[in-house]
Amino acid sequence: MNWLSIIPFIVVVIAAIWTKQVVPSLLFAVIVAGYLAEPDWLGGMTGALGFIVEGLTDKNNLKIIIFLYAFSGLIGLIRTSGGIKGFVEQATNKIQGKKGAFTLTWISALGTFSAPSFRIVTIGPVMKAMRKKIPMTKQELGFVIETTASPFIVLIPVATAFVGYMSSVIELSLNQSNLEGDSYMLFLQSIPFNFFAISMLLIGFYLSFFHKSKKKATDAEDGTNAEGKDDDQWEDCHPAVSKDLPSNAWHLIVPLLSVIVFTFVLMYALGVKKDKEGLQALINANVLDAMVLAVVVTIIGFVMYLKVRAMPLRQQMNDLVIGGNEMMNVILLLAMVWGLSQGSEALGFADTISSSLKWIPASFVAVLVFLIGCGLSYFIGSSWGTWGILMPVGISIASVSGSSLPIVIGAVFASGTFGAFSSPLSDNTNTTAGILNLNPVKYAKFKLKPALIAAGVASGLYFVLPFFF
Repeated sequence: MNWLSIIPFIVVVIAAIWTKQVVPSLLFAVIVAGYLAEPDWLGGMTGALGFIVEGLTDKNNLKIIIFLYAFSGLIGLIRTSGGIKGFVEQATNKIQGKKGAFTLTWISALGTFSAPSFRIVTIGPVMKAMRKKIPMTKQELGFVIETTASPFIVLIPVATAFVGYMSSVIELSLNQSNLEGDSYMLFLQSIPFNFFAISMLLIGFYLSFFHKSKKKATDAEDGTNAEGKDDDQWEDCHPAVSKDLPSNAWHLIVPLLSVIVFTFVLMYALGVKKDKEGLQALINANVLDAMVLAVVVTIIGFVMYLKVRAMPLRQQMNDLVIGGNEMMNVILLLAMVWGLSQGSEALGFADTISSSLKWIPASFVAVLVFLIGCGLSYFIGSSWGTWGILMPVGISIASVSGSSLPIVIGAVFASGTFGAFSSPLSDNTNTTAGILNLNPVKYAKFKLKPALIAAGVASGLYFVLPFFF
């Protein structure tokens, strides 16, 4: 039993909570793992570099990087071609009243679920423009928007920026624990067990359509009734709806539909290539390959269309690169997570967990992992960081205790979703607060109570459910 293998995980948790920065904390943990594996001044550094390179050279990991960069590039092209602005203009011109606005918010989630930030930027300005027509405070508006962001998107099994990453952390955790399994199928099986996300969606639906606020829509968040000059102005509340951009809603709708349709078509084609038919062709498809190819095909078609519409090719390439570069912080996060996984594997982390944590009852694993993850994700404000740190630990403990892998995986994803939704450090919180002109800390405090209610419900389910599996 090598207790040194646990040190990198302890280091990353403490550093992340202390610094509120996930990537540097992960890098520090990888360096620690390098020195534990090769305890000399040069060997430790080269060992850490080797762990990162090993993770980056894995072919599936490279496909994930290509998908994330290409998908973010496509979103950048949609933004600069006026897709988001056009959608906002069309929506604000046609929607009347509270029910219409909230119905649009929920229905539009079916077409803008690619990433939480994209979802918030798309629907946030619409809600801001409807401000005077909706008898709710800005904090309540933000809450409704965010319940259809991360809590909804983590439940979508295809064509999102999340799917590739979520499958990746499951796969590396399985490899680290020497377990066999299809990472994507385990992700699908875990979706019904993301109890926090499901609970938040139910709370958000109630608030949208059944809750009656006693406050006027013009109530300011500083405790006064003074209405800000831009409370009902959506123009330039975010660069994606800048006055300088063109406006065409179809530039949003068609590319996103293309990605979704081509993903399923290519999944089926890849499954047929494996001599499968019907539903089995979809189940046995290489989902990651299908998603990468779907995004690439969509980009090629969209670029050709915009070229015909007289948008210079040089400008399109710049927009694609700028959009893709917005995902570089996530790619760095992935590189560090993969590096830490390689380092932990070299130190025998899985064997240590297997030999030392067998005493934990199977029925307690999911609830413990969920509660620990909630605390971690709240203090670091990153769902992806939480998943990368906690998934290897959760799967290792689940495997030695005999707990259900889909339930534990669902608990890990649920805990990260809690932080993404409720933390004042979350990108989602700060993006929504910026669009609606809210104080991020006060807004996060407003969301914390319903988030804790949903977390309480999820904790109860994670405690009770394992007795039936």
